Amino acid sequence: EAGADAVKLQTYSAGTLTIPCDNEHFRIGGGTAWDGRTLYDLYQEASTPWEWHAELGELATSLGLIWFSTPFDTTAVDFLEELDVPCYKVASFELVDIPLLRYIAQQGRPIIASTGMASLSEIDEALATLRGESENDVALLKCTSAYPAPVEAANLRTIPNLSETFGVISGLSDHTLGIAVPVTAVALGACVIEKHLCLERCRGGPDAGFSLEPAEFQEMVRSVRAASSALGRVQYGCQPHEVPSRVFRRSLFVVRPIRSGELLTADNVRSIRPGHGLPPNQFERVLGRRAARDLPAGTPLSWDDIA
Repeated sequence: EAGADAVKLQTYSAGTLTIPCDNEHFRIGGGTAWDGRTLYDLYQEASTPWEWHAELGELATSLGLIWFSTPFDTTAVDFLEELDVPCYKVASFELVDIPLLRYIAQQGRPIIASTGMASLSEIDEALATLRGESENDVALLKCTSAYPAPVEAANLRTIPNLSETFGVISGLSDHTLGIAVPVTAVALGACVIEKHLCLERCRGGPDAGFSLEPAEFQEMVRSVRAASSALGRVQYGCQPHEVPSRVFRRSLFVVRPIRSGELLTADNVRSIRPGHGLPPNQFERVLGRRAARDLPAGTPLSWDDIA
């Protein structure tokens, strides 16, 4: 109903991402929405039960949605292979896990990878790994790994640079509030937009603070598609939709009555709207010429009117 083309899950358990440890290395800080919690506790709450995947996938397919997932370890890849997902997503935080990327690449499916925090050299190494021996199709997403991410940190000009630098389709994985950033990204060439969705932010949840509700997501989809359509192509000249407006362009009209044989001057001929007369660029050519007949005010000037 919100208009998305695809739905992406995340396939992990707390134990495949981290360990249940409460020392300073595993406790979240730094001004995030999850400060004070342990990594294990957060991931345990946020994970999607693996036994839900098949049913969710079937539901998505029945609704005409592509569904796929982000695996966070090799067991998740094996599990998703059993479900025959059409592609994989790589999270920004896993982009540096080259053994995991290599295993994903070996499945021979298209891959979408986020690039939050990654340097050019890290992206280059990851991309070479993801493409693998079979030259998998890979799309790279500009991402700011902050939750929520400030708009001024979006740096959307990176999107076309990703395409130019690495020869890939590029897009945006967005964690800013609202829809302005993804809509702007389309104008810069983004072909993929990823955005978090929740039913109601007031229900809470690990990502509720930077997720869109369904009506907001629907508005984002409308705006993104409108922006994509508006880009169009390089075009000059009168388009079909503009033809009715041509009549309102300026042209040369008689603005005071002119008798036959009288001189045409700047006092009795002007460039005005509408556009039924000679084009304004002929103004200097007609000045000083004589009228071929009586011309009442409001006459669109033509060469037949000039002696």
